[in-house]
This record gives sequence, structure tokens and C-alpha cells, in this order.
Amino acid sequence: MKTGVIGLGLIGGSMALDLRGRGFASRVVGVESNNLSAEAALRLGLVDEITELEKCIEQCDLLIVAVPLDAAVKMIPYILDRIGDQVVTDVCSAKEKIDEVVRYHPHRSNFVSAHPMAGTEYSGPWAALPGLFDGRAGIICNAEDSGTKPLEIVKDLYDCLNMRVIYMRAAHHDVHTAYVSHISHISSFALALTVLEKEKNEKNIFDLASGGFSSTVRLAKSSAEMWAPILTRNRDNILTVLDTYIEQLEHFKRHIVEYDEAGLKETIRKANKIKRIIR
Repeated sequence: MKTGVIGLGLIGGSMALDLRGRGFASRVVGVESNNLSAEAALRLGLVDEITELEKCIEQCDLLIVAVPLDAAVKMIPYILDRIGDQVVTDVCSAKEKIDEVVRYHPHRSNFVSAHPMAGTEYSGPWAALPGLFDGRAGIICNAEDSGTKPLEIVKDLYDCLNMRVIYMRAAHHDVHTAYVSHISHISSFALALTVLEKEKNEKNIFDLASGGFSSTVRLAKSSAEMWAPILTRNRDNILTVLDTYIEQLEHFKRHIVEYDEAGLKETIRKANKIKRIIR
């Protein structure tokens, strides 16, 4: 299968690498608007060639849209306007807006709305990793709106990437990712800003940083171009989660203000129950 990957950052580049290396794609054609990234993707062997979007649509059997959400919202209908029987899928981490722009498109059945739940804090083709998706969840949304053949092809794609396929509605996906992904990034951004503000006066603060700080603030290195559209497009769900998160911070603040060790212990022990889910 000749596969086109549109957007050769961490996710698109890593997909291209494994789909090519594991034999899913007979040839991988890349589309990348940044010339430096396009050249790097070729030199790193992520793709066989770089071409323009229109030529990629003409040449490929499967098209993977791996651009930031705001660009994908415009690009996916554009691509669907120009395909014949090709299959189109995406990797965006907020799905309701994608569903909204494709819902009544004549080629809606050719499109599979998907989200591979994998990534790192790094971006660009230089960040592409083999095996990035192994063992992770690959979510397919609103599967009933996609044709049987496109669904089978995208399922095969995720099988090739060694992912666990989960089916859900776009609305449910966006609620769940607000809790398990989006709020984590906001927390990390906020902590980084807090420490950077303090660091202005205490130059040695980062000398004291240990593994705990590094792991907690790791996501603050993530791309603004990718995350700003996600946070605004999934606004309502994120605001609900933020309200709950701020409420929990207020609980901690109150216990600390009142020297309430018993209250702190109880709150921390409640939080420890997360070990039942994450080991």
C-alpha cells in the first residue's frame, strides 16, 4: 500500500518509520510545509520522497493527516474533496471538531477518525522514534460513519504499529483525553512557569532539581503550535476538568495553611489509590 503522511513531526514521522520498516507501506510519500523538516525527514529515512499535497493525494492509497488540529480541521475536508476511493485518517487528539467538519461530506465513509495515544515532549522529524506506538491505545472514533474497507485498513495500520484498538464516540474521547492528557500538559506548563518565575531570583534552583521535578515538568517542553489548538478546540471539557483540578489545589492549600497534617495525609492517601490504575 502506498501511504502518504502529511506532517512529518513526532507522530507522523514515527508512523512513517514503522509503517515503512514493518512492511505495511510499499512506499511512503511525505508532505511537509517546513523545508528544513522535509529535508530532515528524507535524510533520516522516514519517507521515500517528499511531494506536494495534491500529488500525494493522487499517488497514494492511504493518506494520514498528522498536522496540528487547527490545520487538520481545514485540510481533511480539502483532501476528501479530491479523493476517489482512497482512505483518509488523522491522528488528532481532539475529535469532536474533526467529526463536525466531515459529518456530511460525500466522502465521509472514506475517512476514519483516529487518535494514537502515544508521544513524547519533543517535536519535529528529529524526534521520530521506532516502536513509539508499541503497546499503546489506538482510538477509532465514530466507526459507524466509516466504510468497512477503510475501517479494516486503519485497523491493520494500528495492528502493524502493535497498538490496542479501542472504539468510542468522538464526544466521549474528548472528555476522557481532557482528564488523562490535556490537564497533564496544562499542569506541566503551569509548574514550569512557576519555577521559571522563581528562578529569576534564585539562579541555583535548577541545580536542586531531581528526577521528580524533571518527570513532572517534562510535558512543558511540548510544542505550543500543537497544544494551543487542542486546548481551545476542547475548551468546554478542559474547563470542567480545570475547575475540579483547582478545587483539589485549594484543598491542599487549606490543609497547609491550617497546619492540618491529618487532612494532608488523608488527601494524599486518597490520591495514592491511583496505583490501582497506573503501576
